[in-house]
Amino acid sequence: MTPTQRILFITATRIGDAVMTTGVLKALIEQYPAARFTIACGPLAASLFAAVPRLDCVIVVRKRLADLHWWSLWREVRGTHWDLVVDLRRSLLAYTLRADRRCVLGPADPSKPRVATLPSVIGIDQPLAPFVFTDERHAMAAAARIPDGAPVLALGPVASLPEKTWAQQRFQTLVRLLTAPGAPCAGWRVAVFGGPGDEAGVADVLTAAPAGAGIAVVAEPDLLTVHAALARCRAFVGNDSGLSHLAAAAGVPTLAVFGDTDPERYAPWGGQAVQGPGGDLQALTAETVAARVIKLLAA
Repeated sequence: MTPTQRILFITATRIGDAVMTTGVLKALIEQYPAARFTIACGPLAASLFAAVPRLDCVIVVRKRLADLHWWSLWREVRGTHWDLVVDLRRSLLAYTLRADRRCVLGPADPSKPRVATLPSVIGIDQPLAPFVFTDERHAMAAAARIPDGAPVLALGPVASLPEKTWAQQRFQTLVRLLTAPGAPCAGWRVAVFGGPGDEAGVADVLTAAPAGAGIAVVAEPDLLTVHAALARCRAFVGNDSGLSHLAAAAGVPTLAVFGDTDPERYAPWGGQAVQGPGGDLQALTAETVAARVIKLLAA
């Protein structure tokens, strides 16, 4: 009997960054069909990996002062002899473990999209599209959140940083422009997504939805259910955030609004981005975004 291979995959803290690494993980799962996987990531991204095939465990790496979180992770994984350690965080941890092979991500190439540079860690010189594993449980939970019915316009009006958050009033205006009688999304439902603590902001944006057409998908702790719910939508518009990356990975036509972050590098893979004039997010008008959504739907 062939001994079981053990692979340690060290990935990102933020949700969007973690989504971008899932194409690399999928390639490893395909390359090593008998291997068992341990995944280390930040607490926000942990549920993203719950349905990964042949998963042993997800280790949550909680940020600590003086980089002591790496010491905590080392204590958890030092007892295993790893066949492969893949480190997308560029730490020194891989070099301190017993491993037959170590793959540590090199310096970023600023001339390429982030998704296009990540596969170099395992010797692949082409982009690997993000891929999120889910199962029937998540599909059923998503159907309860967004039942069958009219098409759904999804919005993600929240972000981790204020400078990445387009004004809620702009999202409200966008909803009115797209769902007005005769507009491309007339008769559609409107689903507004947000995380724990975003209830008030989600409710404010939903006030712009036609009567009876609003759906709040908020405070859902399971990212795989959120991913499956996004997959039930016809289009998504959101901030430069993890939600936009999840939507694009779900195959939803996605438009992300950007401020001064470089959309050429960090736009959701498979989606599109629109940037505020001169990198000023708040100078981006709802009319400009609506026009881009209309083109996205037509395509």
